[in-house]
Amino acid sequence: MADGPAPLLVVDAPSLLYRAFFALPDSITDGDGTPVNALLGATNAILRVVADHEPRAVVICDGAEAAHYRVERYPGYHAARPPVPDGLVPQLARADRLFSALGWLTDRHDTLEADDLLGSYARAESAAGGRALLMTGDRDLYQCATDAVTVLYLKTGVKGFEETGPAQVEARYGIPPALVPDFIALRGDQSDGLPGARGIGEKTAADLLRRHGSLDAAIAAADGERPRVAAALRDQADELRGFLDVATLRPVDVTRPPDRETDLAGGAEAAAALGMNRLARRLRAAESVSDL
Repeated sequence: MADGPAPLLVVDAPSLLYRAFFALPDSITDGDGTPVNALLGATNAILRVVADHEPRAVVICDGAEAAHYRVERYPGYHAARPPVPDGLVPQLARADRLFSALGWLTDRHDTLEADDLLGSYARAESAAGGRALLMTGDRDLYQCATDAVTVLYLKTGVKGFEETGPAQVEARYGIPPALVPDFIALRGDQSDGLPGARGIGEKTAADLLRRHGSLDAAIAAADGERPRVAAALRDQADELRGFLDVATLRPVDVTRPPDRETDLAGGAEAAAALGMNRLARRLRAAESVSDL
């Protein structure tokens, strides 16, 4: 655990629940046969991070499946994503009950996405002199990485996290975190449905941003690039600026939560009520999160 103040842990609930649902078998059910695999996997993952990093509080963020401003800017955003699996729907509805009982603050935005909330809590915590951990399976959050903000990127399934700060972002993409939205606009993002610039891949996108410092500057200097790259920058200039807007997180007015420990007893009671008896027993038997 790093020196300094205890961090605020901010969790991307949709990302974590989806990952857990596909990582664990849906044969994990409550007493009525309803799957609880996503709830179990997500809760266990958060508890592991709480044990390892001892955060001062935990905030669980949720939001719209596709932020309104992003769809308005680019109608193809998230258009190809499949519907929520039937077995996950009731778990999403019950997650707030379990997470709140564990003493974790839950926050939801109706028109923006969970990642917009994560970025906003990170900024608020940093501005107050604190540290933040952003727990997510979405690399778009790499734009938030600073000396005070670490992205805990969830590996495939729920098999641990990669602690990602500015140095790790630069090592991975060749650009600093602040340019991640510009990088996404140029390279594209298949999971979000953003096609990026025609014929410009990851290496070329990073090279353009290293040399010019921003998407707008690269567009302005298009005439000095190779013909194929120059044509893409000129012909798609307005479209690329739209992709940049889509990739850039929106600020939300959030309030820093007070310090609050994880409530094992409250979580055990809620888990039992949800038919998650094995989890309930583990929570009751533990004297602290580190015992789980």
